[in-house]
Amino acid sequence: MDYTAPPFEVTFKGLLFDMDGTIIDSTAAVVKHWHTVGNEIGVDPEVILQTSHGRRSIDMLKVLSPDKANWEYVRHMESLLPKLHGADAVEIPGARALLDSLIAAKARWTIVTSGTVPLVEGWMDVLKLPRPEHLVTAESVANGKPDPACYDLGREKLGLTPADSPQVLVLEDSPAGIRAGRAAGCKVLGLVTSHTAEQVQAAEPDWIVRDLRSVSLVRASEEHGGTVTLRISGALAPSPNGAAQE
Repeated sequence: MDYTAPPFEVTFKGLLFDMDGTIIDSTAAVVKHWHTVGNEIGVDPEVILQTSHGRRSIDMLKVLSPDKANWEYVRHMESLLPKLHGADAVEIPGARALLDSLIAAKARWTIVTSGTVPLVEGWMDVLKLPRPEHLVTAESVANGKPDPACYDLGREKLGLTPADSPQVLVLEDSPAGIRAGRAAGCKVLGLVTSHTAEQVQAAEPDWIVRDLRSVSLVRASEEHGGTVTLRISGALAPSPNGAAQE
């Protein structure tokens, strides 16, 4: 894959970040976690891991172990993950710098995740990450990604309307999340952190980068209720026919 597209600038009214694979990488912790849960519920952990990333635990359990598909079990199960495996999580390169710059600019941003409140708050505590004013979590919507409800709600929490969706950027790593962002009418930046470039490309985000080191805040403006202009560099180069270059 050729990450050599010329740098460019694009302006948005708000940013919606996925959590795992976009702000943090807890892959090692999640693998250990699902091995424990899989053994507990009698399901091969490898089967779970094939499709778990970017999806809510409760949606997985509805299929794999319906008797465990309740919020009490899921919230307790996920609350243990940062406590038991906190040392296995790391920040996605560039994530903290981007968040800090958005906060300094008083930009609109929030986190839209398939994790529960105990999981998200646990990771924020372990990694000492900045907290947005609002959160959209697994409990916030009836249907998880790739359903667009979570990103619709995220946009709403930023005080924006459906008409603003094309000026909202979703930052995602999972195909399910990328599809959710697109279905919500937002622009989507795909990160190649948890999936292959080919898998990210197949979900058809607007742009693809390796990680958030490719994204920086150029300026913020109070026009139109507040906007931020981002510089995106090192994106996957388009091929002559318009698709991303392999």
